Amino acid sequence: MSRLKKQVPGFCHERGDNCAVVPQGLLKAARKSGQLNLSGRELNEVPQMVWRINLDLPEEANQNHSFNSSERWWEQTDLTKLIISNNKLQSLSDDLRLLPALTILDMHDNQLTSLPCAIGELENLQKLNVSHNKLKMLPEELTKLRNLKVLFLQYNELTCVPEGFGGLDKLEDLDLSNNRLTTVPASFSSLSKLMKLNLASNQMKNLPAEITRMKRLKHLDCTSNYLETIPSELANMESLELLYLRRNKLRFLPEFPSCMLLKELHIGENQIEEITAGHLKHLKSVHVLDLRDNKLKSIPDEITLLQALERLDLTNNDVRSLPHILGTLPHLKFLALEGNPLRTIRRELLNKGTQEVLKYLRSKIKDDTPNQNDSCIETAMTLPSQSRVNTHAMTTLKLLDYSDKKATLIPDEVFDAIGSNTITSINFTKNHLNEIPQRIVELKATVCDVNLGFNKLSCISAELCALHKLIHLDIRNNLLTSLPEEMEALSRLQTINLSFNRLQAFPCVLYRLRTLETVLLGNNQLGSVDPLRLQQMDRLATLDLQNNDLLHVPPELGNCVSLRTLLLEGNPFRTPRAAILARGTDAVLEYLRGRIPT
Repeated sequence: MSRLKKQVPGFCHERGDNCAVVPQGLLKAARKSGQLNLSGRELNEVPQMVWRINLDLPEEANQNHSFNSSERWWEQTDLTKLIISNNKLQSLSDDLRLLPALTILDMHDNQLTSLPCAIGELENLQKLNVSHNKLKMLPEELTKLRNLKVLFLQYNELTCVPEGFGGLDKLEDLDLSNNRLTTVPASFSSLSKLMKLNLASNQMKNLPAEITRMKRLKHLDCTSNYLETIPSELANMESLELLYLRRNKLRFLPEFPSCMLLKELHIGENQIEEITAGHLKHLKSVHVLDLRDNKLKSIPDEITLLQALERLDLTNNDVRSLPHILGTLPHLKFLALEGNPLRTIRRELLNKGTQEVLKYLRSKIKDDTPNQNDSCIETAMTLPSQSRVNTHAMTTLKLLDYSDKKATLIPDEVFDAIGSNTITSINFTKNHLNEIPQRIVELKATVCDVNLGFNKLSCISAELCALHKLIHLDIRNNLLTSLPEEMEALSRLQTINLSFNRLQAFPCVLYRLRTLETVLLGNNQLGSVDPLRLQQMDRLATLDLQNNDLLHVPPELGNCVSLRTLLLEGNPFRTPRAAILARGTDAVLEYLRGRIPT
């Protein structure tokens, strides 16, 4: 006996399974408003009634209803906006041409492998979103959409784009990121109104010089490609405001004589060895300068020409000293120096934040004469001392330094050498320690900065938890899978660096350390965070969760109003998109707050 399907009022049942997910009430409303949203309805194909919404007689016309003036079906509005995103569509019918009035067509997050040629007949289309699909090529007919202003094609499998793209002369925003492009056609130079071009995460080794003719381009993103050089003409793009060249293979940069409006320059994670005065003199409008993970050895005094500079990232370079005049930059709010062999700035000072470092640099402006003893000074950020026990560091810097010795334990003679010296900082980095030295507890009355990075620690001992005055703790690049609950006793801890360990969950004890201001958990295996418990950490300003296993970013994280820096790149979640992450912490938090269920 065949089952009878239950009839649900307001739904169509006689035209196939896909019809059942399109309520008649929704279609009726679409005829009035000209907008139809079928997002997230598990559609395998678009129901025919959608393509023919403006052609077929609506169901209510066949019923004996008396319509008032606002419901006259014969006065329906042509469909101008169609959203069919987040479904299971693998293809589209050529019946798409039956909606010629469309100005917005959103098909992101489906399984489309191609677009119908009929798409070229949507001559009124202004915005087309086909991101997060499986497109391998684009139909030539796409180039007929001469009114198109916004085109999103990111996260597909495109290896090329049609040469005729240059004919889309009204295009303002084009996103081709996360595809397989090796180049872009020279005809791009005809996109005279384009203001934003995203080519990130492709396979390009060079950019055609013609791309620099786009005179209105404000935002150019070429992050994560294989660029070894960039055309010198790029320096003459007068409208350019944001330039992203991170994660490429650049060794040199051109100067930027005409880019007087450039506000952000991101060139981190390349192989650049030098930034010269010639580069800096043309960057007077730059607010953000990202130079992290390069091979820079110095920063020229001309850095002070960047009077608008707010953020300077020099993380993981080979910078040994900073020009003291850097401290005079009036708007500098964020200065990242982690991972440099700085010889004259103590790690304890670095961990106190940007303003304290700038204050220190200003204090040294009048004392720039070289000191013959400078070569002896070692800190937690410096290259290792060659002596067995650095007694000079103990007496002048209050630093117990036994770093880079490849030692499996710290000899007693190191602790014996302390004598009557007061020790506030400990540096045991770059050894082979399997456990924390028990005698470290002898320093619990004074020590506030401990660096145990780059060892083989698999657990944290009670001795470390007894250091009640600890403010800064660095345990990066070890083998930690968890943290002990006893760490809750570290009631003054402000900074903890746990990057490059094996943590699979956000350590619960950290939620209870309300003094924490900086938590660095990048490059672990974290699968989730608890946003409600993070909100209770009301001093937390910096949270690094880069390169973990987060499949979902909870929207409630947007309520962590104390956060000033939130780093999420390198996780497998789908939202927020990379474009939102690139706009910075404030934009990410605002996006998340907007997705909190009401």
